[in-house]
Formats: sequence, structure tokens, C-alpha cells
Amino acid sequence: MSTRLGKLYLIPTTLHEAAVHTIPPYVVEVLHRLDYFIAERAKTARHFIKATKPARPLQVLTVYELGKHTPVEEWQSYLDVALQGHDIGLLSEAGCPGVADPGAEIVRIAYRRGITVVPMVGPSSILLALMASGMNGQQFCFQGYLSPKKPQLQNDLKRLEQLAKRHQQTQIFIETPYRNKALVETALKTLSPKTQFCIACDLTSEQEYVQTKSIAAWRNTKLPDLHKRPAIFLLL
Repeated sequence: MSTRLGKLYLIPTTLHEAAVHTIPPYVVEVLHRLDYFIAERAKTARHFIKATKPARPLQVLTVYELGKHTPVEEWQSYLDVALQGHDIGLLSEAGCPGVADPGAEIVRIAYRRGITVVPMVGPSSILLALMASGMNGQQFCFQGYLSPKKPQLQNDLKRLEQLAKRHQQTQIFIETPYRNKALVETALKTLSPKTQFCIACDLTSEQEYVQTKSIAAWRNTKLPDLHKRPAIFLLL
């Protein structure tokens, strides 16, 4: 008799550790019945699972790590339990697995091995920021990280501004939290006064801040303290 293949559940995690309420009950229900997980860091994954108050002790769970130096061949072995009939959950460090997240490779491997992939609803900083920005939600592009070096960053911002103007396409990007201030300062000096610029940080937390203004208006506004705060930026 053939063994039923397990499924790969893409389980969203919180954007802020105090925002467990943003995870839908049906996701928590699936989370609590799984024995196997794949995550970037086991410590972060266990911390998230603990916050959802599972009935079982965390010690019985197996968490495979997507380490930066772990060979892709080893990542493939993480799905062996699904071939043995066990469901497995893929967790992101924050937000949705596979979106600006290395878990996308696990999804590709799952399809190659005939494993059903089940995406689940949860918080996405990209979509939340876009929703709150007031910018074009019909056409948008997530650009990931821009260059950390100022001359290239200026070129990147000008290029995105041209794309936004030519196609009326919202441009979305992120930065390492400790470089937020430098990015915003460069944007205010580089972009056209009429360009709309949105800053969204600490989404879903009590300190959430989202504001869209023209570059001209931002230049006359006291900027929020963004140092080491998870943020996402949009322009149009």
C-alpha cells in the first residue's frame, strides 16, 4: 500500500512579537498539529510557536534550519518526512514564507517531489504597507533591498522613480533597520518634490507608523525615529 504524501503548509508568522492576534485561528490550528517545521532559525520558530500557546511541549517538535551555509542538497532532505506521510510547516522569520524569504526554494523542491503546497493567510508587510500607502495597488513591484552605498543608492532611487512615473507603478523596497535613516535622507535629497513617498514601520505593533507625503512635504516634516525599527518604503 502506498504511503500518503504529507503536505507543505506555508505558515505566516507575526511581524511583531506582540502581535500573535494577527495570526488567524485556522492557521494556529494547523500549526499545533504539526510535528515538523522548516525555518531560517529554529530559535525564532520555537519562540513564535510558544507564543501561540500549543498544548504540546516544544521539545517534541523537529525544526530544520535553512542556514545560509547549508547546502541546497540538505534542504531537499528536509522534505523526506513529507514523503513518509507527515505534514510539515514552513515558517518565515517574519510575515509570509516564500515572499522576500529563502523558503521559496523549499516550495520549488516540494513541487519537484510531488508534494502539495498549501499557502495560508497571515500578515505581509509588503501588502499592509501598500494598502495603507494610498498608492497604486493595481500595479506595483517589490524591489527588495537597494544598494547600501550612497552613489548607487541615489541611482537606484532615480531608476525606481522613473519606473513609477513611466508605468504608474508603485515601487516598494526595504532596508536593514540600522540604515533606515540614511536611506530616507538620501531619498529626500534625490527624489523629485512631487514624488509620493511612504514610510511604514513597526506594522501591526502598538508603535505602528504609516505616512505618505510628497517629497516636498517630507522635507518640511520632522522625520520619525526609524533607527533599528523594521520598515518598508514605497514611492510613486
